[in-house]
Amino acid sequence: MAQWLRFTHHNKPGFGQLSGEQIQVHSGDMFAHSQATGETIPLAEVKIDIPCVPSKMIAMVDNFHALVTKLEHKVPVEPLYFLKGNNSFLANEQTIRTPKSYSGKVVYEGELGIVIGKHCHEVSESEAQHCIFGYTCINDVTAIEILNRDPGYAQWTRSKSFNTFGVFGPYITSGIDPMTLSIKTILNDQERQNYPVSDMIFPPAKLVSLISQDVPLEPGDIIACGTSVGVGSMKPGSQVSIVIDGVGRLDNAFE
Repeated sequence: MAQWLRFTHHNKPGFGQLSGEQIQVHSGDMFAHSQATGETIPLAEVKIDIPCVPSKMIAMVDNFHALVTKLEHKVPVEPLYFLKGNNSFLANEQTIRTPKSYSGKVVYEGELGIVIGKHCHEVSESEAQHCIFGYTCINDVTAIEILNRDPGYAQWTRSKSFNTFGVFGPYITSGIDPMTLSIKTILNDQERQNYPVSDMIFPPAKLVSLISQDVPLEPGDIIACGTSVGVGSMKPGSQVSIVIDGVGRLDNAFE
């Protein structure tokens, strides 16, 4: 297992692997033959950035059996997804903010994120497994009252692409079996979500393969695997955490 992160230290950007409370600094490209420089920096001395810069974040809808059952939807026969705007990306310990144009409820959605490690287009499921670099924590924030406000058109991208609504990090963790993981969402010290990845309708490798038939995936791209039951609204002043043991803990304030 390895945990990768991007950071700023003394106004200088960098990336590396986490080793306890130290960062082993690397040079080159995180996704292509990066090399350790030999330098280490205490984790406490850096500002953590988003762990990669995706060309796109593809986000799933209705990808967990428990939520599909609760909503009385049919189990989808193919992945249902939308794109979150790149403007929405937000790092660990930064503040999620309500847009000035919206005064309704804003909800959290704790999710597992797949991080792509190499170009991936029209690949088989077995090939897709080798295209996955690792996994990260995601909070797919949503202006929920916009989503179905117009009965003629569900506004997935608009309701989920405001600035600060695409929260992910703090790390990309590689070398793990995602099917053993559970996703928890903690709101103001209260557990609101706790569900297993094993309940996923389209598991990671299959998801990557199927999406790659439609859209070429590039190193650093993220697939947000969708959420399960327990989604709820945040109030200004809230603290929200997405916790995936073995992957990381994503902490943010909401205003």
